[in-house]
Amino acid sequence: MDSLNIHCRMTLTAYFGEQEGAYRWNRLSVHYTPKHGSWLNQVEIEISLFAWQCLEKPRIPSLVLLQREAHAWNRKFNRDRIKIDWRFSRKKAQHKFGYDKNSFTRS
Repeated sequence: MDSLNIHCRMTLTAYFGEQEGAYRWNRLSVHYTPKHGSWLNQVEIEISLFAWQCLEKPRIPSLVLLQREAHAWNRKFNRDRIKIDWRFSRKKAQHKFGYDKNSFTRS
């Protein structure tokens, strides 16, 4: 979930009441996105890694073998606790794409 201010226990307890809100919140496993990247960026990166590291092998002949390979890759990915290291700052983006913060005008 993103870090929007309404995504918290207090919002659930305010809406459902203390007991029901707490019950619902405790059933969730909350994973906040990093400060400088959306969850969609993370998903796209992980799918790309999966395609590159797991599916780049010669053709996998059966669904069962594909499932086995995918499961093994996922276990290793989780076991190694691979994390995304966001290093592309706004300043670097402005330099890379050749613009500065004053180059945009509003209509």
